[in-house]
Amino acid sequence: MAVLLILIPLLAAALAVFIKVPAIRVRVLPVTALLHLGLLLVVLRGWRDLPQGAWLGLDALGGWVLLVISVLFTICALYAPSYLALRPDRDHRVFTVCLLAFLGLASLLCLARHPGVAWVALETMTLTTAPLIYFNHNRHSVEATWKYLVLGSVGIALALLGTLFVAYAAHMGSLEEPLHYTRLMAEGERLSRPWLRAGFVLTLVGYGTKMGLAPLHSWKPDAYGETPGIVGALLAGGVTSCAFLALLRIYGVVSAAGEGAFARELFLGFGILSMAWALVFMVGQVDFKRLLAYSSVEHMGILVFGIGIGGLAARFALFHLAANALVKSVLFLSAGNIHRSYASKQLPQVTGAIRRTPVSAGLFFLGFLAITGLPPFAPFISEFNIASAALTLGHPILGTLFLLLLGGIFLTMSDTVMQVVFGVPSPQRVRTPYKDTFATTAPLVVAMVLALGLGLHLPAPLRAMLEAASLTIEGGPPARSGMVAEAPRDPAPTEVRP
Repeated sequence: MAVLLILIPLLAAALAVFIKVPAIRVRVLPVTALLHLGLLLVVLRGWRDLPQGAWLGLDALGGWVLLVISVLFTICALYAPSYLALRPDRDHRVFTVCLLAFLGLASLLCLARHPGVAWVALETMTLTTAPLIYFNHNRHSVEATWKYLVLGSVGIALALLGTLFVAYAAHMGSLEEPLHYTRLMAEGERLSRPWLRAGFVLTLVGYGTKMGLAPLHSWKPDAYGETPGIVGALLAGGVTSCAFLALLRIYGVVSAAGEGAFARELFLGFGILSMAWALVFMVGQVDFKRLLAYSSVEHMGILVFGIGIGGLAARFALFHLAANALVKSVLFLSAGNIHRSYASKQLPQVTGAIRRTPVSAGLFFLGFLAITGLPPFAPFISEFNIASAALTLGHPILGTLFLLLLGGIFLTMSDTVMQVVFGVPSPQRVRTPYKDTFATTAPLVVAMVLALGLGLHLPAPLRAMLEAASLTIEGGPPARSGMVAEAPRDPAPTEVRP
């Protein structure tokens, strides 16, 4: 049944090619999204008992990431019909087909049990999302698309080389195909350490480029700034999550082979660097969509920083994956609405949006509060626990620096956000016919409520799956049938639970 999660979106994409009526074609998006999410929830009810093949299979880690992506895609798909109705000048067929193909490929990557299959899924995803970035058909979108393709291709090529190094490390340990993740982790001690280290460095750089870790992020400001808000949300919460999962799979193998300390040091370095880099480029930023791109760089840094700390922090890094995706959907979609109302994304042309698009501007402001870690939203839970783990598990300097960077980013982002939402209307502003409607704001409200709900309470089944997923990336054994996998218990004195 899990294979249907791949087939349904791909078959829907093929169907969308032949539907001639745009109004009917675009309805395929929400129908497919809801069907995919419903099927996934049914499959995940028995995630402990799902068969793990050599090539495809859904475990706790893949299930958690796919659930995040499916929810995110559903929110964007519900928004899509109203958005595309405002853009009759563009080819909706290509847009719809590429979105559905993205969901199918994301499902393939989450189900992939072999590093080669994961690499193919991510590379194909790069090709299918490129036309989405070019949707506006202007000079800036062409430049953004080429940057995304060229830099993404370089990164994915390095990831392929790293995957081959990992395979050669297995060959040196007398392991041959099929080299699926579970087998590599079970036989980790037999892998060649030098080749495994080299392979991890290459995959970190390669998949880190797709994630947008600094200084490998140079495609992000252009891609996020020039693409429609719906695409920006999927890039920030979907493509980056897939790249993060591919990297975590390799990290699980490295950790099982006894090289976890080496990998965690690299994660900590990239994490702090990404947050610091984002802070520097947020200062004085007048383009509020590029501001969100640098916020994405920051949060990719938070993810790898949490994995680098390990234990409790690793579990909340996975929780932060969901929190970031939900809030980023609110930010990018509301930013798209504001951009459409002002025909600009630059200060001082865009100020006082609360007067013109009160719902979108209000959600944009709430999204800013959430993404910068204010309670009671979900990002506060993850960031607090990651910082707490860093301070109490032998990294007090890095933990302090982590908190300082979070504070600096809050202050820096607030300057631009406050002007956009509450600033005095500028005489340079342009007035367009766009006004907030139920169809363009209701999906954002749903995402905001989910981000708030996760901050207040995480259901027990999701908590069990999250703990099992964190155990997987730490190099532990997969959860057995009928058992709840427990993450390693850390001596952190405080754990704030949603």
